[in-house]
Amino acid sequence: MSRWGPAICFLLLATPAAAEWQIKPFAGIAFGGSTSFVDPEVAAGQAHRLLGVNAALLGEVLGLEGDVARVPGFFQSGDGQFVLSSSVVTLTGNLVVAMPKRVFQYTLRPYFVAGAGILRVHTEPNLGTLPLASTRPAVDIGGGATGFLSDRFGISWELRYFRSIGRGGTSGASFTPEQLAFWRATMAMAIRY
Repeated sequence: MSRWGPAICFLLLATPAAAEWQIKPFAGIAFGGSTSFVDPEVAAGQAHRLLGVNAALLGEVLGLEGDVARVPGFFQSGDGQFVLSSSVVTLTGNLVVAMPKRVFQYTLRPYFVAGAGILRVHTEPNLGTLPLASTRPAVDIGGGATGFLSDRFGISWELRYFRSIGRGGTSGASFTPEQLAFWRATMAMAIRY
């Protein structure tokens, strides 16, 4: 068993019978990006729309979450002069720490998330050079608040920071170790089970 095994087992066993599943399809923007990948359109720092979904098993305070999102056009500024297509996909597993359910049940319930996973970068240049596809380990940290309008449906707002980790290597399209970081702001429909 890995070194995280006992902690995960504790979380699952300590989760009371009142634990709930939350599924949150979301839309939002990625912004404030910085990268060492070749970015001919200087687009990484601009705002880009994104879509994704996360699922969490949440107890009174602690929970576990899986999150996936795709940011199309991350390395494009709009005219496609240098890059035909590009995207960034994030896939992370996270620990959730929420304010106690019994206290915030009928109001906005704040929470914090932190975890790790992968970040996949893809670009298709318009200059006859080779496309870039790179998968990097990544970490994320953030927070948000969820409020339920009924027993099943609610709305959630969140701000999260993603960053690739490790020195990594270089690809044919990058001359320094590959790094990528950006912020993500989202609004989700929360579905509770």
